[in-house]
Amino acid sequence: MNFQLTQEQEMLVEAVRSFVAKELLPHEEAVDRADAVSPELAAQIRGKAIAAGFYAFNMPEEVGGGGLDYLSQALIERELSKVSWALHVFVARPSKILMACKDEQINDYLLPCVQGEKIDCFALTEPGAGSDANAIKTRAVRQGDDFVINGSKHFISHAGHADFAIVFAVTDTYEHNGRKRNAVTAFLVDRGTPGMTIRRGPKCVSNRGYHTYELFFDDCRVPASKVLGEVGKGWEVANAWLTAGRVMVAANCVGQAQRALDLSLQWAADRKQFGQAIGSYQGVSFKLADMATQIRAAEMLTLHTAWKMDQGSMTDGEAGMAKLFASEVLGKVADEAVQIFGGMGLMDEGPVERIWRNARIERIWEGTSEIQRHIIARELLRPLLR
Repeated sequence: MNFQLTQEQEMLVEAVRSFVAKELLPHEEAVDRADAVSPELAAQIRGKAIAAGFYAFNMPEEVGGGGLDYLSQALIERELSKVSWALHVFVARPSKILMACKDEQINDYLLPCVQGEKIDCFALTEPGAGSDANAIKTRAVRQGDDFVINGSKHFISHAGHADFAIVFAVTDTYEHNGRKRNAVTAFLVDRGTPGMTIRRGPKCVSNRGYHTYELFFDDCRVPASKVLGEVGKGWEVANAWLTAGRVMVAANCVGQAQRALDLSLQWAADRKQFGQAIGSYQGVSFKLADMATQIRAAEMLTLHTAWKMDQGSMTDGEAGMAKLFASEVLGKVADEAVQIFGGMGLMDEGPVERIWRNARIERIWEGTSEIQRHIIARELLRPLLR
């Protein structure tokens, strides 16, 4: 395989890098301190992303998206992640599962999201169902031409900005290998639908300004025409998005880690102790060498996995490997950056402390490190345990 980027990919990386430096990074500190992105700034970023051609780059060209391959998407994610999620989320990547939209859903949900007229959020996680998604309790019961939804969701990212939620609810149960399993259906639920309440969730130390929300459903009536995909086939809709999403999280981690290394290199060259730049001391220089090596390994694994996605040969285990390794490398690199900066690494006057805080969530969302290891091990052992 050829790891050399094409000229178009090189130009794309440079364009996104410039966009981040000019349009996003100048706002990072203020957003972090305020723990909020103003509606005006959100609209400004969205508008400039649309004008630059970056908006909905993950969606197919036939619906108006960027139509980029997964490798190019990973390269963009790597660059966007050099600023906090609170800002780069507005360079929107609509949920790819909206491609399951049909009939009037296409004009009501899919196309407006691609065009920047609507924003979606993905509502799966519940208080009692995090890693074990099959344990969700939210139920949707058919009543004539409608479904009535009852239950709750939490840790729903960006729901405060969303025009609608993609909500997963149990619509039936069945037996599989002697165990009861949930048949789950995905629904498109508009903001303001009677019976749905959206409330800000607990404050998170990672990615201040990028909030999670709690969603409550109390006899929330949704027409059957709002089913996304097929009734009882919600996992098929979700898994296609979640697996690819883990590779993009890995790319996010690589970008954050590279930013931490760049800051550390500059500090190691500028900071003097005992009459010398601290980078000249082995205790610091070896840290830098290890950080660079780990980042390169994470980047190669991530880009290779994205390439395999483009070939249609990526497995769940390979996506898990990329997410697991890159997120854990980021944790190590961010911690070493703090150590290199010393006391200043923990002060909120600089970005290292933010990177360190933001890094921690990457080993949890989109599947914890433990879940990734489970997926990888299961895939390795499956041929031997038949």
